[in-house]
This record gives sequence, C-alpha cells and structure tokens, in this order.
Amino acid sequence: MLELMICSLVTILPDYLYRRYRQGKRFGKEITFFSVWYELRWGITGCLMLTISLITMIFYFHPSTTSAAIYFRTVPILPEGSGRVVEVNVGFTAPVKKGDVLFRLDSSKQEAALETAKRKIAEVDASLIAAQADVVKADAQIGEAKASLQQAKDELEVKSELQRRNPGIVPQRDIEKLQVLVDQRQSGVDAASAVKESAALRVSTLLPAEKASAEAARAQAQVDLDKTFVRAGVDGRVEQFLVRPGDLVAQIMRPAGILIPDEAGRNRLQAGFGQIEAQVMKPGMVAEATCMSKPWVIIPLVVTSVQDFIAAGQFRASELLIDPQNLQQPGSILVFLEPLYKGGLDGVTPGSTCIVNAYTSNHDEISDPKTGALKGFALHAVDATALVHALLLRIQALLLPIKTLVVSGH
Repeated sequence: MLELMICSLVTILPDYLYRRYRQGKRFGKEITFFSVWYELRWGITGCLMLTISLITMIFYFHPSTTSAAIYFRTVPILPEGSGRVVEVNVGFTAPVKKGDVLFRLDSSKQEAALETAKRKIAEVDASLIAAQADVVKADAQIGEAKASLQQAKDELEVKSELQRRNPGIVPQRDIEKLQVLVDQRQSGVDAASAVKESAALRVSTLLPAEKASAEAARAQAQVDLDKTFVRAGVDGRVEQFLVRPGDLVAQIMRPAGILIPDEAGRNRLQAGFGQIEAQVMKPGMVAEATCMSKPWVIIPLVVTSVQDFIAAGQFRASELLIDPQNLQQPGSILVFLEPLYKGGLDGVTPGSTCIVNAYTSNHDEISDPKTGALKGFALHAVDATALVHALLLRIQALLLPIKTLVVSGH
C-alpha cells in the first residue's frame, strides 16, 4: 500500500493534473466513476508497473523475513547409566554452577564394588607382608641348609683323609654314604635358595602387580560411584526439572530435565531468507529487527555470516534413491546476525520470534570513480528505497502488539 501511494504521486497524480488543468476535465463531469480508467489509463498503468517494479526492487535488494528467532542451545540432563533417583538438590527451575550436584542415583551396588576393591587392596598388602616374612624364613632355611652341608663335607673330608693315610681303616661304604649325604645337603641348599627366590619374586613383582590391579579396580569403582552423582556440566539454569526421588532415569529414554547454559541465545539472532536473495545476502550488511518479546523497539544488527548450504537439499545414505519431487517446499538461507551495538539484544527473551530487514549498501561502488553516472544514479535509487522498507518495519513494530493482542485474540 505504501509503495502504491508513493508511485501514484509520480504517475496518477500528474496524469490527473494534466487532464484537469490542461484539458479542463472535471470530476463528476468528464471524469466519472465509470470513466476513471479511460481518462487516467496512462497514469494507472504506469502506477501499477512502477509499483510492481518498486516492490520487486525493495524486496530483492532489501530482503525481509518473518522466519527469524533467537535460537539457544539446551543440554539434556542425563546420567551416564541408569538408576533410581534417591536425592534431588534443585527445584523446578534454578540457577546452577558447573559441578553442582543436581541429583543422586541409588549407589548401593557401586558402594559395594568400591568396598570390595578396598578389601582386595588390604588383602594384597597382607600377602605382601607375609611374602616378606617368607623371604626372611627362606634366608634362615638357606643358612641352616648350608650349615648341614658344611658339616657333611667336613665329615667326608676327615674320613677320606683317614682312608688315604691308612687304607682299609674306614669302610668304603661309609665314604660313599657321606658323599650321598653331601649331595643331599647340597640339594637342600638349592631348594632353600629356590624358595627364597620365589618369595622374593612375589615381593618384587607378583604382589605389586596384584596391588596395582586392585587399585585400578578401586579407581574404577570410585568412578562408577561418582557417576551416580549427576552434576551440571556448565554454568546455566535448570528448567522444567520434574524428576523426584523414586523416579527411574535412563540415558536413552528418560532424561531428567533441561539445562540452558548462560549466555545461550543472548548475543546472536538467526534468520531464514528466501533462496532468491542468495546473491544479495552478504556478511557485513546492516539489518534491523523487531521482536515480539520486546515490542515497539527497533534493534540494529549486522550480518556476521551466511550459511553456504540450504537445508532442504541434505540427505543421508540409505537403501532408497533420492526423488526431487519429495521436496515439498524450498528451503531458506540461514543468516546469523549480531547486535550492531553492545547490549542490543538485552531484554529480548531467547527463543523470541522476530521480523528482520536487511539493507543493501552500494556506497563503496558509488564512490568508485570508475562507476558511471547512470549506474551511480541507479545504485542511489536502490539505496534510497531502503527507506521504504525501514518505514514498513517500523509500522510493523507499531502494529505488532495490536495485531497479536487485539486482532488475533492472543
């Protein structure tokens, strides 16, 4: 309507003035309700063509969208396992800090596993003390075996010397028995040394390895026990936290609630523009927005990035072939916008629906000496039409509360 009124000022109005004051035609006489089209046909035709061209130019070079919102990230509150809730430390909604315990699951099984691991470590420590005592005992047995061996050797040497000096004085059978006894005592020394080596090996290698395994099992049991304490992963706010003692919480089917991180949805707005505006939307464009949660306020924005892909064309490999006819509606170009000034989105509730206008600026191209006069005039006209779109946005911002509360009945 605004474009039609503006275009009529340079088409229908001059046509009427020409016919009224140049040709002397008057309303009610030559110009009647039935002869308006014939008398003002040139002005009406030019107005319609100019209006359509103006609307096309405005909406192409200064795109607008109502598909805009301040999206925010949520973190589902889930345990790493499953279990029954025995303690809840927060209410339905509450601010939390990173590391705060939100609720606790039943931990009787994990506590029993931790206690078993601790007892296993104590058992290994006791075995280590016993093994050290076995080493000392083996040392004593080696000393005893060596003494017996030395005694047998001494007796064998004495009788062998007597036999050498006076053959026949000592029976050969006795000397053979003493030799067997020496060999037997030597085997006793070797056996005692083997026992000591085995005990020392247990002290130095086997039992420390068992203790390390027991300590690892205790650490694993402690980790499992800690997992029963579900904590906040980030600073934020818990919302709709309905879990209560006795509820069963599972990682797949039963999340406990939602955690919204701080600053989520506080500094960025996302908008979807039509695909036809892909060549116009560029980072650095100035934009404006008005949001339902903060009516009658125009928020200056700047385009920070434009997504290079359109979500309507995405697919995942499956057993079905892609049929383009399944695209029910064209996707939009996702654009990220940030406030032009610090605190621009203060007071806008995250998740709020917004209306966004983006404006094309050709100032650099107009200032370029290589730009011709005709092209510069056309670019000036393109930039000037942004005023119409900015005015429309302010009218929408003015009527938005009325339309929402009065007309729609919400």
